[in-house]
Amino acid sequence: MPYRACTLLAGLGHGLAAGLLGVIALAGSGERATASEAAWTALARPGAVAVMRHALAPGTGDPAEFTLGDCSTQRNLDARGRAQAETIGEALRARGISFDQVLTSQWCRCRETATLLAMGQVDAFPALNSFFQQRAQREPQTRDTLAYLRALPEEDSVLLVTHQVNITALTGVYPSSGEIVVGRIGTGGFEVAGTIEFAY
Repeated sequence: MPYRACTLLAGLGHGLAAGLLGVIALAGSGERATASEAAWTALARPGAVAVMRHALAPGTGDPAEFTLGDCSTQRNLDARGRAQAETIGEALRARGISFDQVLTSQWCRCRETATLLAMGQVDAFPALNSFFQQRAQREPQTRDTLAYLRALPEEDSVLLVTHQVNITALTGVYPSSGEIVVGRIGTGGFEVAGTIEFAY
């Protein structure tokens, strides 16, 4: 698939990770390995936009009694999801990645993911809220997200922690839990450089 990254085993040393990538390439998956490295390269450049799906949270959608400000009514990260978020943050820092802004959906699973990444101050951005059960919000929320990103200083790098539906609407990529879509905003919208997927 054109923008799927190879699976990276977060938490491994750089040498072992590089070796594994080499093995994958030799096994005939060179395109996927290249896509991942392209994403890491793009992520390290000023002006990068990283759009991350929240970490593992079992289930689909939200319970019928969902209340925005009450995490007990929501689908939340499980222990694996919390560990995944922490490991992804460690992997980003190990690569020297930093962000000028970290923005998140107001959903608890996204806020917790963004906090556990430990990549800086986390700010809520309602345009990143899930529209899974309100599909009419797809266009206005995606438009608001693009407008915000276009208004940022050219050199600012930003991390968005949000939901699958939001990411697919913005980038055209269907991400797995914890996957990061990397790119920048161009004249035609979000330009994907690649994705980074962390195995769990």
